[in-house]
Amino acid sequence: MSQVYEALRKAQGQAEDPLSASANGRLARPEPALQEVPVDEVDLQFARRIALSSDPHGLGADRFRLLRMRLRELAGAGKLKTLLVTSPLPQEGKSTVAMNLATVLAEHGRRNVLLVDADLHHSSVAHDLGLPPRPGLAECIETGADPLSAVRRLQPLAWYVLQSGTTQGNPADLFHAEALSPLLARLSLHFDWILLDGPPVIPLTDAISLSRLVDAALLVARVGQTPREALDKSISLIGRGSVLGIVLNGVEGLNRLYSYNYGRYYSRNGSGKQAGDTNRKD
Repeated sequence: MSQVYEALRKAQGQAEDPLSASANGRLARPEPALQEVPVDEVDLQFARRIALSSDPHGLGADRFRLLRMRLRELAGAGKLKTLLVTSPLPQEGKSTVAMNLATVLAEHGRRNVLLVDADLHHSSVAHDLGLPPRPGLAECIETGADPLSAVRRLQPLAWYVLQSGTTQGNPADLFHAEALSPLLARLSLHFDWILLDGPPVIPLTDAISLSRLVDAALLVARVGQTPREALDKSISLIGRGSVLGIVLNGVEGLNRLYSYNYGRYYSRNGSGKQAGDTNRKD
């Protein structure tokens, strides 16, 4: 998987994290409503783009842990719960980043994390995870159905997904409807984090509409592919105050340095463990 480098704006101060794990480290029990959610088993062969699953001790997984640390700071200050993940243009890795972020925020089931596939033009989350198509976000908006009825818990990834579904009309019209805001509010009652995998910013208006309904947005840009002008335009369209940070995808040349220093660290401390040691805790 492409290496990911996080360029998130650091929050001011150190607030106590109300989402931190309990002292005994046990998994948090899902609230009663989530205990009834059906479970889908994910074949991890389909989840190979998720670094926390395919290479939990690699550089990509480490960068997502750093991103989690930064997000916790804002969540601890009561400023962040719903987050839009988007990109200036297509094919820049936003869905991959969204799935990795859901995995790292879930902390093996300690947090109730929901990923909403809100790219109704070109949804990819279900396909990437090998999930069958089923009604989802589009149908809930159009019919007013309880969104929790369309949510599935994914194992062993330990987070929840609301698939995009299929709209009967223009997808852009759904995000201008007044139904979406109360839908997110209802979901917010049940989850610690809600991530929206949105469509790209520049070709469509959907991401701009979605950015008005969440606490903040993360922009994903691919090194050597995303034009600086497209990134600047996306920030302008969403609003500089709403863009929490930028995730640079496809950074090359860092993995060798990481592996070298990682090996030196464990050699120096006499542990005998290497970068790929599967006995290490996440």
